Amino acid sequence: MFSLEIERDPAGSDLLIADLWEQGSAGIVELDDRRIRAFFEDTADREALLQRYPGAAVRTEEERDWVQSARDLLQPTAIGARFFLVPEWRDDPAPPGRFRITVNPGMAFGTGVHETTQLCLEALEDFLKPGMTVLDVGAGSGILARAARLLGAGRVYSCDIDPVAVAIAGEGFIGSVDAVRSAAADLTVANISPEAIIQLAPDLLRSLRPEGVLLASGFEAHEVPAVEAALPPARAIRRKGSWALAVVAKP
Repeated sequence: MFSLEIERDPAGSDLLIADLWEQGSAGIVELDDRRIRAFFEDTADREALLQRYPGAAVRTEEERDWVQSARDLLQPTAIGARFFLVPEWRDDPAPPGRFRITVNPGMAFGTGVHETTQLCLEALEDFLKPGMTVLDVGAGSGILARAARLLGAGRVYSCDIDPVAVAIAGEGFIGSVDAVRSAAADLTVANISPEAIIQLAPDLLRSLRPEGVLLASGFEAHEVPAVEAALPPARAIRRKGSWALAVVAKP
């Protein structure tokens, strides 16, 4: 067995992980915010992988169950006051008073481990009122859409430009917020890159009803000023680690 250590852009981390699974990785470990290690059987085509991931460092690994090792790193996680996220291979019950959400780590953005997903789940708890219509832009694995339903949303719409993510989520449409009619949502959540938030800002606001709320995340603290400049004044900026979420009310 061998591994590839790959430098990554945090904003595209989950897409990279999903691609590594597609290439037949036997296990993946996130070393830190900038590095990831993916394990492959010796039968995998090293040269093709190195061409696909230029700059990756190759290391020969000792024989062990790397799939189990990678899985052991991901444990059930309590998030906010209401949620309990559990990897699909575990059967841990949710603690009393929490909603259990099963996740398939690595296949699309939104495993619940990343700080931006946690920020969005916690913000949904605070701003989603029963009966609201919710729009999830860049839905990834669909965790936020499922969370919105559990919190009592009346209707939930979701979209993602990645066909794989839509297939994994099992709902939503392939596309973005520019395809959503005006004033469609009471609350919109967008856990995407800062560049995408800035580009889509007019449509994110257009899709909201008057006095609707936008929960925008997927960016780091140093990127907050650029995001704020593209949106109305934020009601609040929340932070977790080096990541941030903006709470914006439509004028």
